Amino acid sequence: MTDSLSPHTIDIVKATTPAIEAHGLDIVRRMYERMFQNEAIRDMFNQSHHGGEGAQPRALATAILAYARNIDQLAALAPAVERIAQKHVGLQILPEHYPYVGEALLGAIKDVLGEAATDEILAAWGEAYWFLANILIGREKQIYHDIETAPGGWHGWREFRIADRRTESGIITSFVLAPVDGKPVMPHLPGQYLTFWLDIPGQAPVKRNYSISSAPSTRDYRISVKREPQGLASGWLHDHAVVGTILKVAPPAGEFFLPANPERPVVLLSGGVGLTPMVSMLEAAVIAHPSLDVHYVHGTLDGSTHAMKQEVRSLAVGGHRRSSVFYLEPAADDRQGEDYDHAGLITSDWLKENTQIGEADYYLCGPKPFLRTFVSALSQAGVPADRIHYEFFGPADELLAA
Repeated sequence: MTDSLSPHTIDIVKATTPAIEAHGLDIVRRMYERMFQNEAIRDMFNQSHHGGEGAQPRALATAILAYARNIDQLAALAPAVERIAQKHVGLQILPEHYPYVGEALLGAIKDVLGEAATDEILAAWGEAYWFLANILIGREKQIYHDIETAPGGWHGWREFRIADRRTESGIITSFVLAPVDGKPVMPHLPGQYLTFWLDIPGQAPVKRNYSISSAPSTRDYRISVKREPQGLASGWLHDHAVVGTILKVAPPAGEFFLPANPERPVVLLSGGVGLTPMVSMLEAAVIAHPSLDVHYVHGTLDGSTHAMKQEVRSLAVGGHRRSSVFYLEPAADDRQGEDYDHAGLITSDWLKENTQIGEADYYLCGPKPFLRTFVSALSQAGVPADRIHYEFFGPADELLAA
C-alpha cells in the first residue's frame, strides 16, 4: 500500500467525475446486483436499504461522487470514513470481503459506461478503490482490537436473551438484553447502536441497527424499537420477540455519542423515535455529569406516540437539566404543562430564543426531513459545524454530502 495516490490516477478520477455524477446511481445499483449474486455477501447487508427506492444505493452514489471530487484532498472525507468504518464494524465486515466489492464496482463501471470505461480509467478507479479500502481496513482493524480488548468486549456475534420488554407508546417497545453467557458486557458510549442478526422464519438473515436507549452498563443493554409500516424486523420484534428470545448481537458501534467530558452545555434535539440515543445521553449525563447544563427538546405527534415520557421527566429535573416537549397535534386528553409543553412543530426561531445557540453542543436524531431542517437552521444561526452532531437511522446520503 502506498501513502498516496499517483498524480496520474488523481487526474483520471477527477476527469471522470462528470460521468460519475451522471451515472453514479446506475453504477451503484449494478454493483449491488453483481455483489448480491453471492448470497454470503448479500446476507451481510441491511436489505431494507436496497432495491426499489432503497436509500443505500443513493447514499453510496453520493459517497463515490464525494470521493471523486475530493480525491486530491481526502482529509475532507475523514468524518465519512469514520462513519463507514463504524457501520462496517457493526456489520462485521472483514478484510476478505473487500475484493468482492472492488470487483463488483469495477465491473459495474464497465457495464454502465461501456466503451468509455477504458482500461486506463478502470485501472485508475481500481487504484483509488484499494487506496480507500486500505484506509478503512486499517481503521476497522483498530476498532475491532479496541472492542475485543475492552472489559466486556467481544468479537463477532454474541447471544443475548431478552430479559424484559416494555410498551413505551403505541408504536415503540423497549427490549432489555442480557448476555446468555452471564459475563459482563462492554459499556457503550451514550448514543451508539447495536447491530442485530435476526433469523426470521422464511427470510434470509436480517441485519438491523438499533440505538441503545439506556445509560452505559456492564450488565445489559436496552433498545427501543418503533414498529415501522411493513417493517420486517421491527414487526417481528414487536410480535414475536418475547422474554426469553435469544438474539445475535454485534458489539456497540457508531461515531455519534456524548463525549466522556463534555466541554459545553448540551442540547439534545430529537423527533419521533430519534429520542432513543438521546435518552441514553441524558441518563449518562445525569449519572456522570450532574452539573452539566442539558436541555432536552423532543417533538412527536401526540401522547400516543410519546415514548419514555415519565422516564425523561424524572431525568430532566434539576437546576442544570430541563426538557421541552412539542406535540404536533395534541389529542383531547393530552394535557399541556403535564404531558407536553408546546403545540405544533419545533422551530428554528424557538431554538434561537430558548437554547444556548452561542455556547451549546447540539446532538440531533430523527427523521430525514427533521435533520435536514435543523442541521441547516443551526448552521445558518451561526452554530459552528463542530458543535452540530447528528445521527441518521439509515444511510446519511444528503447530509453526508452537505
